[in-house]
Amino acid sequence: MTKFKDKDMQLLLGQVLRAGTIISISIVFIGGIFYLVRHGHSIANYKVFNGIPDFVQHPSGIIYGILNIKGQAIIQFGIVLLIATPIMRVVFSTIGFVLEKDYMYVAISLVVLSIIFFSMMTGRAG
Repeated sequence: MTKFKDKDMQLLLGQVLRAGTIISISIVFIGGIFYLVRHGHSIANYKVFNGIPDFVQHPSGIIYGILNIKGQAIIQFGIVLLIATPIMRVVFSTIGFVLEKDYMYVAISLVVLSIIFFSMMTGRAG
């Protein structure tokens, strides 16, 4: 069995970040096209702020909107993927540190993931 090297981990992390960014940007772009097809003829009213639609504020609403091909839901999904990309980097870093048997960095990565998870669940930024 070949040993997992630090250079391999750096290449993998770079590919994760690149792929996550390209995929999320592509999804946002596609969502923008669907949004413009449906709402491109509408005139925006900047005097009244209607807020964010309810269906893009929850994961189930985003999925429902994607299934119904709503542009705002597709755009929101792309933004969620863009936010998740650096989190996936930390996850892959943790796996890489486990393969390298560098347990101090495994612990540090797990602390970072715990802080991110706690912040996401409680809505507290720190």
